[in-house]
Amino acid sequence: MHIDAIINQIYPLPPHTLQLLKTQVSEVSHPKGHILLRANRVEQVMYFIKKGIVRAYSEYEDNEITFWFGKEGDPVLSMKSYVLKEKGYEHIELLEDCELYEIEVAQLEALFHQDIHIANWGRRLAEKELIKTEERFISRQCRTATERYKELMNESPHLLQRVQLGHIASYLGITQVSLSRIRAEIR
Repeated sequence: MHIDAIINQIYPLPPHTLQLLKTQVSEVSHPKGHILLRANRVEQVMYFIKKGIVRAYSEYEDNEITFWFGKEGDPVLSMKSYVLKEKGYEHIELLEDCELYEIEVAQLEALFHQDIHIANWGRRLAEKELIKTEERFISRQCRTATERYKELMNESPHLLQRVQLGHIASYLGITQVSLSRIRAEIR
């Protein structure tokens, strides 16, 4: 996905402002398995996925709990680092070879002070990420595992072809055996 489309899906910017923001963006590539962001660090960089799939996970009692997947067009950042300048709680792992757009948070913040459109864009980015988090939380609390799997099938079918079942089971809050049973029942 092209950076112009990614930026404008968050909050459309006037052409001159879009160009100003893009001056701070660079392209990077990393291989599958690379840890892009690490827990217990204040992350200084945010990314947008040009190509590839990533997952966010936290470690708990020697387990990795996947709580988010990112795909083409999605932002990748530690919200706690971005908003509060505090250490994040998540690791971000690349599940495929990825092409990413990268921007340093300090440079972005300088642009917030320079251009009201970019400041509004940054606010809109945070608002949209908050809504996505609320939706995941509500789904996890109010739906059965089967309902969550069906929702994933309907809203993100590409994940089922591109992500290991163990990560999907963790994301759904169930074991891989339970996921296999649910998939068999649905067929």
